[in-house]
Amino acid sequence: MTDTEPEEKAEEGGGNFILDIIAEDVASGRAKEVVTRFPPEPNGYLHIGHAKSICLNFGAAETFGGRCHLRFDDTNPLKEEVEFIDSIIEDVRWLGFDWGQHLYFASDYFERLYGWAEHLIEAGNAYVDDLTADEIREHRGTLTEPGTPSPHRDRERQENLDLFRRMRGGEFADGEKVLRAKIDMASGNINMRDPVLYRIVHASHPRTVDAWCIYPTYDYAHGQSDAIEGVTHSLCTLEFEDHRPLYDWLIENLDVPSRPRQYEFARLNLTHTVLSKRRLTELVAGGHVAGWDDPRLPTISGLRRRGVPAAAIRDFCARIGVTKNDAVVEMAALDHCTRELLNKTAPRRMAVLRPLKVVIENYPEGKTEELDAVNNPEDEAAGTRKVPFSREIYIEREDFMDDPPKKFFRLGPGREVRLRYAYFITCTDAIKDADGAFTELRCTYDPETRGGDAPDGRKVRGTLHWVSAEHAIAAEVRLYDHLIAEADASGDDFLDRLNPDSLEVLDGCLIEPALGDLGPGETVQFERQGYFCPDPVTTPEKPVFNRTVSLRDSWAKKQKKG
Repeated sequence: MTDTEPEEKAEEGGGNFILDIIAEDVASGRAKEVVTRFPPEPNGYLHIGHAKSICLNFGAAETFGGRCHLRFDDTNPLKEEVEFIDSIIEDVRWLGFDWGQHLYFASDYFERLYGWAEHLIEAGNAYVDDLTADEIREHRGTLTEPGTPSPHRDRERQENLDLFRRMRGGEFADGEKVLRAKIDMASGNINMRDPVLYRIVHASHPRTVDAWCIYPTYDYAHGQSDAIEGVTHSLCTLEFEDHRPLYDWLIENLDVPSRPRQYEFARLNLTHTVLSKRRLTELVAGGHVAGWDDPRLPTISGLRRRGVPAAAIRDFCARIGVTKNDAVVEMAALDHCTRELLNKTAPRRMAVLRPLKVVIENYPEGKTEELDAVNNPEDEAAGTRKVPFSREIYIEREDFMDDPPKKFFRLGPGREVRLRYAYFITCTDAIKDADGAFTELRCTYDPETRGGDAPDGRKVRGTLHWVSAEHAIAAEVRLYDHLIAEADASGDDFLDRLNPDSLEVLDGCLIEPALGDLGPGETVQFERQGYFCPDPVTTPEKPVFNRTVSLRDSWAKKQKKG
């Protein structure tokens, strides 16, 4: 059986074809212990696409009782920072995965990789080239035309070795020379046309500082790092499929301690956003968002700040599956997983985002009641809490209309509605300011309807949430929408298509007292509003909440219709 047959067989059978391949390797004895790795480059923050790879690599190892390594591909000091290393470690751990003692860096292997590079030179499989990056590109040829050999391709081995050692010694400037593999300039795969293995970069490295001024390319360091660590299944996204022959060539031409194999799967594409570190960097560097953890971004830290639970991300990654077919997943599918989990776990609280004052004229002045409110109707064990009720309350401005249409079942002149957990009230008057905007409603209440039911059995069509004016806490609420309004977020003009309404900040919102005790990372449902969590900048004096997701689930309805 060839290397590609298991993939084709698994693909035809559906499901997670990578797990099918690993199962076959385990059954045949090729893999006695399954070892995978997640190898991020620390040049930015992780995003939801990385979460798919994280879940696949760690999940596959767990499924077969193996292990997964976290290994940083820190081979480009010009773009890498300690901040990114720290954030990646935090994100992977937050997602629920643990690498134990197996935290590695490609820089751990720099000396070993260098020694193997000298071996390639001595074996006549690598040479030092003086061509510039642009000249190398021009010599590489096209998909239909072979490349042109470099005039330095046939240098003597000893000269190449001497030049390479001088490159390491710092004698040459950036870009002045590179080390290239000597493979086949006429290959149908452009990646095999004498690819660059080492380049000169005079820059301080986050870990090795100034010990090196030459750095291996990803293509060279990746496979050999896998081999050093005993990785059995090197799982990559599809853009590395054409790099697999080079991966295998290097493994075959070096005396490495193990023989890992590379397998590719389709990367995640998501509507209404960008999943490219380069484009995410443009958004952050250009000030289009407020940092890498901006809740509008698909970064894991942004999703966490928005209140998306790690379990919802893992569930989303499991549902979309692992295939070799490129597809675009709707952002609404992630929202659905988030909403479905939070519906079961998130406590309910009341918050009024656009307040309108209500005075209950027949309620005793100075009186306060403690009413029982359900914490989560989906979880009886969550119990109840006490909410204060008084003569003056606030409701949502949109819950009142002075001339309501027939199907408007909320408050209007002469209309009776239910206050959640409280009483029936009837609007008797609406007060306007000089501009005609409503500033206050006057109402009466029925004291026999405490708890929200009338003893005479009469029904009302509307139920409103509210907060007590005396006890409410003022808060800022941030409502987030799609970063890019259009579903198709592809194209280099994505900055021109950013959604100007992706963030709406509401100040002067009012929340029930129980929300003042909410801790970081605790997501709750604002009744009738959506799911919200405290922002890291929140303080007792100025609570700030981010909307995680709205209550409306258009994706679920669409799936039912389909």
